[in-house]
Amino acid sequence: METIRYTGGKPEKEVFQVIGETLRGLFESDSRVVYLDADLMSSLKTQNLWKEYPENVFNTGIQEANMVGTACGMYLNGFKPYVHSFTPFASRRVFDQLFISGAYARKSIRVIGSDAGIMATHNGGTHMCFEDVAMMRTIPDVCIVDVSDPTMCGAFLKLTKDRPGVTYIRTPRRDLPDIYMPDACFEVGKGKVLRDGSDVTLFACGIMVSTCLEAAELLRADGISARVVDAVTVAPLDEELVLRCAEETRALVVAENANIHGGLGSAVCELLSAKRPTRVIQVAVEEQFGRVGIERDLRRYYGLTAENVVEKAKEAIKTKI
Repeated sequence: METIRYTGGKPEKEVFQVIGETLRGLFESDSRVVYLDADLMSSLKTQNLWKEYPENVFNTGIQEANMVGTACGMYLNGFKPYVHSFTPFASRRVFDQLFISGAYARKSIRVIGSDAGIMATHNGGTHMCFEDVAMMRTIPDVCIVDVSDPTMCGAFLKLTKDRPGVTYIRTPRRDLPDIYMPDACFEVGKGKVLRDGSDVTLFACGIMVSTCLEAAELLRADGISARVVDAVTVAPLDEELVLRCAEETRALVVAENANIHGGLGSAVCELLSAKRPTRVIQVAVEEQFGRVGIERDLRRYYGLTAENVVEKAKEAIKTKI
């Protein structure tokens, strides 16, 4: 079981700080690393990188499809591209370029989609993307990371530098509590058990990992032992871990800050329906568009609170197969 430092308080560093620091380190260690941004450097505070590393950092303007095409062309010339935009523009708007120019053409590109799901808050419905995970899962050999804490974000930026194919790093920019110790190690396709339990497994990704840790405490007060698992990568899914949790607790709640169709919950259900039928209940966004609001209110509106997880966990336990 992973040693964690979750307290629910303010993180030591915000995600945007970790992204900037990690990119700087990558530029220093590998001159072939390049970072392309669709005129959103101010959102990640990466303007200084543009000034410090003019041969590694490029502002392509608000033309995301061209940015991805440029990144793929740079890969052909020996570079290792990272691209960034808000999640709807880093996934839905450029999906054809990622699928054809990237994955189909066997090019390696790392995509940072920021302000994932409800974390777009005041930018509202046009910037609030719930369908990106479902779309990205259809790309062959894709790696999808739904970041659950700042340490994980920095680790996967480094870990996937030389990974073949399309990597999608889905993350908030700020307000993501620390979960992992600074020296935590991650692997593509390997989830992490953060808290053990025997009655139900809370299987989560992204911002819902800390929410499930809160829910586990609430369940403990009711005498229910809840295991909490961070999926780490939605794709490839840690199938061995999912099957083990299903066998040992016989009830799962899958929680994600994304559409209920096609995301982590769907991946878990697809696996279990084929190999180990298990009661699975999802906590996710149920066929709705985005809206303006602060995180707390948006969590309540979309049903992404610890209390929602507790309710679904008790339901899953009552109806175990």
